[in-house]
Order: sequence, then structure tokens, then C-alpha cells
Amino acid sequence: MKWRAGDAACGEALFARYYDRVARFFSNKGTADAGDLVQATFAACLEKVGQLRDAASFRAFVFGIARFELLHYYRRKSQRETPFDADNDSICDLDPTPSQFIAQHEEQRLLLEGLRQIPLDLQIVLELSYWEKLTAAETASVLGIPEGTAKSRLRRARERLDAKLAELADSPDRLHSTVANLERWAAGLRDRPK
Repeated sequence: MKWRAGDAACGEALFARYYDRVARFFSNKGTADAGDLVQATFAACLEKVGQLRDAASFRAFVFGIARFELLHYYRRKSQRETPFDADNDSICDLDPTPSQFIAQHEEQRLLLEGLRQIPLDLQIVLELSYWEKLTAAETASVLGIPEGTAKSRLRRARERLDAKLAELADSPDRLHSTVANLERWAAGLRDRPK
């Protein structure tokens, strides 16, 4: 890979290509520190460039670092007696205030609220799949788990999100609309301006 070999222009192109995606990854979590987390992610990319295997894996590489930065952020932020656990704790467990990123449509609001109330690692799996269109292999690389486990986690995340949406929906029609159009809503959120 040219960037790993020292080609600064190639590195700048990669950062420009992924900046909005990484910013969206953090903004969807409702954190006021999203800008700092984006900077920390790209700084860590520069520090860890030697760990990047090939050009095709940069997407997984950058989101793996973003996930690490996010988990580190929430562990530092947590002031509970028990440490933050991304497998079991949601963002609402840490910050129960309403998200400043509620979308215009009720279905999008419901989706975002449902995502914020499931465990963070499950939220990340869904976002990597729906927003970023990562493959199971890329998701596994981001999470540092086997591909089969990534597939199982995606299935479990979808089940948890469906259950949370059923709990939050104000009507069966709203629930059906949101669940049936999850991919369309995710694309709308992916493409919305920051």
C-alpha cells in the first residue's frame, strides 16, 4: 500500500474519503465530543499505519480504530461503580438525555432511539452493516472476532433492535413501517448532511 510506504498524498486521499463516514459513526452515538473522537481516530491511524495489511482493509482498519476510541471514551466517561461494558450497556445507560441528532421523520427517530438503547457493540455491528455496508469479514476484523461470530452478532443485534423498536413504537403501523424500511431509513441517515 502506497500510504504505508510513505506516500502522504495517498494518506490524505484515504482520510478525505473516510472522514465523513467516521464523523457519522461518532455523531450517531449522540456524543458532544464527536469531533475530538474523529481526530483521535485519524491520529491513531497515523500511529498504527504499520498494522495495515493492504488497501482493501483500510475501511475495516479505520472503523476498528474508531470503535476502540469510542469504547475508550465511554469507559473514561462512565462514572458508575461498574465499568462500562459494550456487550451489555447502551448509550442511554451512560447518557439518558435525548439525542440531539433526532431525524426529521418519526421512523428515523424511532430507529435512532432504538439503536441508542441496545448494547453499544450491537449498535456498532448494525451501523457497520447498514450504514457502512461492511461485509461480515470486515465487521469481524473491526471487532476482532471470527467471521461466524460477527454474523451471529449481527443477527442478535437485529433481534435486539426489533424488540426495542416494538417496545418504543407508538403504534403497530409505525413499528411495521420502521422495521420494513430499516435499510431505506439507514440509507437516509447515512446520506443526511452533518
